[in-house]
Amino acid sequence: MTTIGKFFRTTAIKLSLIYVAVFAGFAVFLVLYLNTNTSTLLARQLNDTINAEIKGLAEQYAQRGLPGLIALVDRRSRQPGANLYLLLNDDGKVFAGNIARITPALFENIDSSPKEIKYRLLEEGGVVAQHEAVVRIFELRGGFKILVGRDVGERDALQAVVRQTFVIGGILLVILGLISWLFVSSRVLKRIDAVSNTTRSIMSGDLSGRLQVTGSGDEFDRLALGLNTMLGRIEELMHGLKEVSDNIAHDLKTPLTRLRNRVESALAEDGSTEFYRETLTTTIEEADQLIKTFNALLLIARVEAKSNGDVMSEVDLSAIARDVVELYEPVAEETGFDIKITTPEKALIRGNRELVSQAVANLIDNALKYAAVSEAEIDVSVVQAGGGYTLSVADNGPGIDTEARARVLQRFTRLDDSRSQPGSGLGLSLVSAVASLHDAKIDLQDTNPSVKDGMQRGLSISLYFPPCSHVKDKRRELGKADKG
Repeated sequence: MTTIGKFFRTTAIKLSLIYVAVFAGFAVFLVLYLNTNTSTLLARQLNDTINAEIKGLAEQYAQRGLPGLIALVDRRSRQPGANLYLLLNDDGKVFAGNIARITPALFENIDSSPKEIKYRLLEEGGVVAQHEAVVRIFELRGGFKILVGRDVGERDALQAVVRQTFVIGGILLVILGLISWLFVSSRVLKRIDAVSNTTRSIMSGDLSGRLQVTGSGDEFDRLALGLNTMLGRIEELMHGLKEVSDNIAHDLKTPLTRLRNRVESALAEDGSTEFYRETLTTTIEEADQLIKTFNALLLIARVEAKSNGDVMSEVDLSAIARDVVELYEPVAEETGFDIKITTPEKALIRGNRELVSQAVANLIDNALKYAAVSEAEIDVSVVQAGGGYTLSVADNGPGIDTEARARVLQRFTRLDDSRSQPGSGLGLSLVSAVASLHDAKIDLQDTNPSVKDGMQRGLSISLYFPPCSHVKDKRRELGKADKG
């Protein structure tokens, strides 16, 4: 495609041509409308003026006779202005007037309608150039005829001004159209080219690219902000996918290798039935642990994709917390842990009961793993705050350093102190995903922030669930955005 072809295919030139065509059509209509109505109004005023002059002269003739009429016409003829007068008899003898020459045939058919004629004006300095006028001829008693008219030079001058205005306006319209095209091409097309360049950069693999936001708040800025948010989410998901893939390859390689080596060793040895049974039992346990890991990954993926958002309902957070604590009480008693729970009678939130229960279970399970062995205490509480409810699970374990708190919410993250504990590092990741699905805020704090290093600071993990109305309104907005 040629450069000219590309030029005329741009949206900017198309919009400019459309604007020029629309404004030109409007300008033509406006000029023609004004010209027509102005000409009609001037013609009507001209005819009314001529008719009034003839009526007045006829009355003067009836009152004062021919001498009085001649004196009046002569006096009016000498006055400056565009009025024309001519008084003559049947023989063509002129008695008074200011017209030097006129076509004799004009007086052959006398009627009451105005006529446009060409004439030569008689002035004191002689005969001047030919002019045009609108006249009317009236026949008086005694065979006299009187011609009254008005020069149309003013009307023609006005029409010439209108035509000149039309021409100048058309030229200005074209110039303004070109200026608007230059503005659109330099501003709008520049923004569009920036979008194209950014998308090409992103398609080439640079997910950090973002669209330019000028701060003007126009449509391009709003579009750029929306797309940048989407690109940020895509980049986050892609990095998460890469991190998960790397973690799966790293963290699952060891148990799979160990599983294979155990089976291979069992096949190489000539052991008893009891030996093989024990080997298979251990293999099944490790396989079950791997399956749990993959199930946890799938659940986190579904939660982060918000695929469970359609089963949201009003649930009682207090009842969920009590049920989960009741489930873990036997385990806590066996290990010497003391679980305390404090909840109101009801704490209604909008959420997915299964996922909220899983999150609470993960928090209690995490506390059971890392609480202090001696005098271990786990406090579970639900309190009302800011119209919503806050669920907290606190222990008296070693706690987590401030700089590591954001990292423990990521997949497969296990701190050095927890390497000896069983687990895959997905428990708090699932809690974080469930919190995000429910628009809940997750917060990690020391239970005893005043203790010195090396002592049991403890860890308190809190989930603040917003009021039911907030979740409903937000999900309604998201639904409208998806439909739009």
